[in-house]
Amino acid sequence: MEANNIQDRLLRPMRDLRISVTDRCNFRCTYCMPKDIFGDDYAFMPKDMLLSWEEITRLAGLFAKLGVHKIRLTGGEPLMRRGLPELIRMLQGIHGIEDIGCTTNGLLLGQQAQSLYDAGLRRLNVSLDALDPELFGAMNGRGIKPAIILQNIEEAREIGFQVKVNMVVQKGVNDREIVPMAAYFKSKGITLRFIEFMDVGNENGWNLKQVTAKREIFDRLGGSSALEPVTPDHPGEVARRYSYKDGQAEVGFISSVSEAFCSNCSRVRLSSDGKMYACLFASSGFDIRRLLRGCASDEELLAAIISVWEKREDRYSEERTEHMASNRKKIGMSYIGG
Repeated sequence: MEANNIQDRLLRPMRDLRISVTDRCNFRCTYCMPKDIFGDDYAFMPKDMLLSWEEITRLAGLFAKLGVHKIRLTGGEPLMRRGLPELIRMLQGIHGIEDIGCTTNGLLLGQQAQSLYDAGLRRLNVSLDALDPELFGAMNGRGIKPAIILQNIEEAREIGFQVKVNMVVQKGVNDREIVPMAAYFKSKGITLRFIEFMDVGNENGWNLKQVTAKREIFDRLGGSSALEPVTPDHPGEVARRYSYKDGQAEVGFISSVSEAFCSNCSRVRLSSDGKMYACLFASSGFDIRRLLRGCASDEELLAAIISVWEKREDRYSEERTEHMASNRKKIGMSYIGG
């Protein structure tokens, strides 16, 4: 088999690489880094444990040889790591990489958007879970109001960024914000993506009763009388996209609970300390940093990556039960990058 055609045991190719550049975040969102666990004295990883930009770029180049053509930078909060534009410039030079995006909570975007754009970044996904100031402040655990995030989104768009907004929906928490959020971002012509509350990690108190399923959200937005499906741009596209029939904007649904998409998953994840994960809900990862800093050759690193991927048979979301969700140890979202 050609290196760039590797497949896992379910015949899924490797196409998308998500790189976490830091485990730190300036928010304490209840579904990701609840502040009763990630307190002010929480011990994050020291700098020497993090992959350097040179190490990340070398590994990204190897993943590109195996079929990866899209990269997304995540965290933690990626904009908290200094020098991110430098990494973007380095990744831009990798043969085969066609697209680089970044997911951020948007708080630091006003300070960094221009330098990120100048480095070559063009796509941003900004996380925002409510327009109500009190609710959003409570959800992010820091009292940050949505106005600053909305302002930073507008400034990023003026610079030239393509911006999408991600909303994690929790029943009984922020589901009342579904329609106001949809109306606001439709008026701006910005794609809003609704993400079902997932059991990533073991710290967010997940249970099925807190999930607002895609079908319910779809119906609240007017269902098929208001929305029509959009043909995916490429195989394995995670968000199921719909356009408003009046043509003003799109919405997307990431529905890993109610409509699992494991069968088409082509994502591989690299943590900030150099572990490779073949699934968002993994219990453990493969330590590439150990090989990398042990002077392994590119051929040895490629062989290790191929071995991990070809053994992959993860399909957690298709197999999920509430018992499994509460009893299986899973890597935290803030560590693996969502």
